[in-house]
Amino acid sequence: MSEETITVADVSDGPGGESDLAAGTPISLPVVELLTGRGFITGKSGSGKSNTASVVIENLLSNNFPVFIVDSDGEYYGLKEEFEILHAGADEECDIQVSEEHAGKLASLTLEQNVPIILDVSGYLDEDEASNIIKETARQLFAKEKKLKKPFLMLIEECHEYIPEGAGMDQTGKTLIKIGKRGRKHGLGIVGISQRPADVKKDFITQCDWLCWHRLTWDNDTKVVSRILGSEYGDAIEDMGDGEAFLITDWTESIRRVQFHRKQTFDAGATPGLEDFERPDLKSVSGDLVSELQNITDEQERRESELADLRQELDKKQQRIQQLERELEEAKDMSDMADKFAQALLQKSEASYRGGSGRHPSRDAAAVGADADADAVANGAAGGPGAAGAPRQVTDDQSELHDYEERAAANGDAATAASAATNGDGNAAGGESASTPAESADGPDDAADDAVAVAAAAATGGVSGAGATGGDTAGQRGDGAAATAGSNAGGSSAVPETDGVDVSGPRSDGFDQESELASFTDGAELRHRDAVVEGFVRAVESMEDVTQNMLAHYRRAGRATPTEAHLAAGGSGDRRYAYSRNKTLRRAGVVEHRSCGEYGYALPSLVRLVYGDNADEQELVEVVAEIEARAGLAEQ
Repeated sequence: MSEETITVADVSDGPGGESDLAAGTPISLPVVELLTGRGFITGKSGSGKSNTASVVIENLLSNNFPVFIVDSDGEYYGLKEEFEILHAGADEECDIQVSEEHAGKLASLTLEQNVPIILDVSGYLDEDEASNIIKETARQLFAKEKKLKKPFLMLIEECHEYIPEGAGMDQTGKTLIKIGKRGRKHGLGIVGISQRPADVKKDFITQCDWLCWHRLTWDNDTKVVSRILGSEYGDAIEDMGDGEAFLITDWTESIRRVQFHRKQTFDAGATPGLEDFERPDLKSVSGDLVSELQNITDEQERRESELADLRQELDKKQQRIQQLERELEEAKDMSDMADKFAQALLQKSEASYRGGSGRHPSRDAAAVGADADADAVANGAAGGPGAAGAPRQVTDDQSELHDYEERAAANGDAATAASAATNGDGNAAGGESASTPAESADGPDDAADDAVAVAAAAATGGVSGAGATGGDTAGQRGDGAAATAGSNAGGSSAVPETDGVDVSGPRSDGFDQESELASFTDGAELRHRDAVVEGFVRAVESMEDVTQNMLAHYRRAGRATPTEAHLAAGGSGDRRYAYSRNKTLRRAGVVEHRSCGEYGYALPSLVRLVYGDNADEQELVEVVAEIEARAGLAEQ
């Protein structure tokens, strides 16, 4: 072992001590024992403990032995007056601001590049941040020393804050205790400095290789001295002068009363006086050292900035998720409302809508009767068994048409068609009476369309009467075809091509009465724009393509006959199918009769009815436009 020593004190002439040395005899300490051992310096504030630590450090630095100082009060930067030391911490007065991320680099600089470092934790407002950087740096020093095995000293000011006697020791304290127990074999020494020995963990104090006891006056602290040194020292320590201490070392096995030298560098820990404070010129460390640490700082700031951006983005996404979840719930509610609205709009549909039959109970009996009469007409026309029955008078088609057809045409061709169907005497050709439109229709408009169906059936021969879904008046054809067809009722007739779909019944009959619509729209939720729009769109989309195209034509033309709309929609133009499809639109309420057999586009009026007085004209226009766009009416 090297015999290199440093002189730090002289023997004092005060009472106490076991040394035979004369007062004034220099006291030297072996460097290796200091660097690799465990030391403890204590004393009340102003007794000289920080001066003692500074004297030891100055002597080590003068002999090119680097140290790592954990400065809790910012009083060691005065060493920079004589030595090139890296001052790291949280203040702007430090050479570099550091955090836990710098711990590895700090350990590398001081151990591998022999750079003395003061880690000034006095500027950290967050105690946890200060504790974490101490813990991580100590851990890095311990890990590197296991490989380097280089004598090195770490000093901890106010060590009672990290290795307390009672409960509450955190990971930082456990790391320091680990260094105290196991650091020596790796070359890593530690010195704890405290003004309250009673608050420092006794396991640490009793394992120290050298101890300095400066003046203590508090009873709990003097009891610690009496327990470790003896009762006579517990009494004597209260009268120690500034800088005096009882020095105990394992290598001398004696207790000596010594007077430590005064430090040579600026005393930044001295109590301020009335005179002006003058900060000395301090040595600067190499710019390369600072730049290496600054790179870490810059990288850390970049990561923190990215992390902040990611957190902000995450917050936005979380807010968006919450918003979407709310919108999803609202959409589900609106979807349910839209379903109810569309089902109400199509409640009498002959075809199923979203799993329902769509038939209206009030019309079932009439429909059954209409089907029976239709069978009778068909059998009669074919000479079947029903021909011998007592026929009933068919209601005059023209009386049911009212003003839906041009009267002049209706009076001629419709009468001819009716004559052919009744053998000219008001009786059905087959012997059984055809059911009247009034018996199976819902109202004047239904009666008109059903009357047209009767006349058209008679004209073509074999098509059912009032039970048929749509029809045609011979009057509008104007070419005498009805009469010709009627004369051939007993034989076969050419049936015009359909639109490629079943036209036996309209897909939608809409609301039966205005009161049904009013009762449905009384709920405030159905005046919600999205629900209303979705309901109308689904109702329109449930219709056959040709029927939708007819509605689009009515929108473009304003008004037209069903035949004109049927042709414009890509249909065959046959009046039976034209009126059958027109009946779907009329009962849904999206078209309405104008005059002279023409119908007009009525979707805006129906929307206005749904909203009542709950929307202004501009909003109604916007709602209609949205329905038309989404239902594809505006594109056709």
